[in-house]
Amino acid sequence: MIAGKYQLVFFYFTVLSFCAVTTSLFFDFPLLIILPIALATIYFVIFHLDYVFEFIVFCTPLSINFEKLGDYGNIGFYLPTEPLLLCVTGLIIIRTLVKNRLPVSLLSHPVSMAILFYLSWTFITCLTSTDIVVSLKFFLSKLWFILPVFYFGLVYFQNTKKIKRFVWIYIVSLSIIILYTLIRHGMNNFGEDQGHWVMTPFFKDHTSYGAVLALVFPVICGLFTLAKDGVERSLLGLLIALFSIGIFFSYTRASYLSLAGALLLYFLIKYRIKLNYILLVGVIFGSLTILNWDRIWMDLKKNKVEHTTEEFSERLQSMSNVSSDASNLERLNRWSCAVEMFKERPLFGFGPGTYAFQYAPFQHHEDLTIISTNFGDAGNAHSEYLGPLSESGLLGMVAIILVVISIFYTGIKLYYKLDDPWLKTISISCILGLFTYFTHGILNNYLDTDKASVPVWGFAAILIAIEYKFKQKKLKETTT
Repeated sequence: MIAGKYQLVFFYFTVLSFCAVTTSLFFDFPLLIILPIALATIYFVIFHLDYVFEFIVFCTPLSINFEKLGDYGNIGFYLPTEPLLLCVTGLIIIRTLVKNRLPVSLLSHPVSMAILFYLSWTFITCLTSTDIVVSLKFFLSKLWFILPVFYFGLVYFQNTKKIKRFVWIYIVSLSIIILYTLIRHGMNNFGEDQGHWVMTPFFKDHTSYGAVLALVFPVICGLFTLAKDGVERSLLGLLIALFSIGIFFSYTRASYLSLAGALLLYFLIKYRIKLNYILLVGVIFGSLTILNWDRIWMDLKKNKVEHTTEEFSERLQSMSNVSSDASNLERLNRWSCAVEMFKERPLFGFGPGTYAFQYAPFQHHEDLTIISTNFGDAGNAHSEYLGPLSESGLLGMVAIILVVISIFYTGIKLYYKLDDPWLKTISISCILGLFTYFTHGILNNYLDTDKASVPVWGFAAILIAIEYKFKQKKLKETTT
């Protein structure tokens, strides 16, 4: 009753403030419009956190980085998502300090422990960073991506109906961006060069756009197999077609490769191919590669196919072009810099988020490309694994690898245990979606953006929440 009264008072206070500030606009105080928005945000964060979470999910594909817009260059946030994620993070920390809302079994879960280790080591390396301010900002951004999405998601997804709501909200919002991109692309005759920027300002480039489309695609396919209603099945069929066209015209080679890998993983899981056999094939393949490396490298050097071609088969061939493809060569340059940075500071690295400010001196003249910069101001390490290696040392890379391994180990085990067709399909869909991202992560890294972080940590939370519900159900069955 008291809580209800407080909500009512807060609501009326928000409405009255809005009226007062709107009136004040006539007296040349336009910035005061922020006040009612802030009050409304605080109200919903405190009393209707589920709605705020869903609003964040919907806004994620639609968010804009104001740093890229000239007049707002001092704002480095993706708006409106990151300020909201920051508010939710603060509330979660306060709630945890006052009263822990998460069951101990969820906090002590291997995936949760791996993530906590990753965050802890990231914070430690902030203190030894070459630029503590940059590193602390980077760490805070990790907190407001992981705590609201993963840890609040563990509670939110306890209601399995909300899993479907989360997925659909993100798919609908992302579909709007695909339509927007395809319309702009069509106006430019679907050219490959134009395909690099037509998704702006919502995505910074075609590679992040393609990575997110590939991440979500397996889930749409999973929902299609579950659909029983004709209307829903037709809608999902249209979405599959839309996403397929979007992925094709993203001109993102890593997305094509990651989806092919996901299809292979599906068959390996579906038909229960033993891990020993997979490892044996991997060892044989790796040994043959090492033994014939000189010959393989010479063949790769002969490949002159550029990624700028619009022929699909040639774009795939260009992935192995290490002689003239500037994109591939620059990626090798960034990887080489990351390794050299690790060699100089192997234990703590140069500090989280500092790669872009530190890699320039580690470039070798023979590795420079036409898109390299002497100032080293053109981005990150292009790898979710080598980035932490250079910024947080060996344990930084180990930490993110442990997160990935624990997620897949949990997800695949869960898939084999589940009997419910809906949960089983959603689980394998999330596994395959995450697989596309973490294989894509060998070539690029986007977990420092809301576009990738929300679905990645959201899918991970879905797997852990389903496993928790499954264990609770089994425990209840054994005790009755």
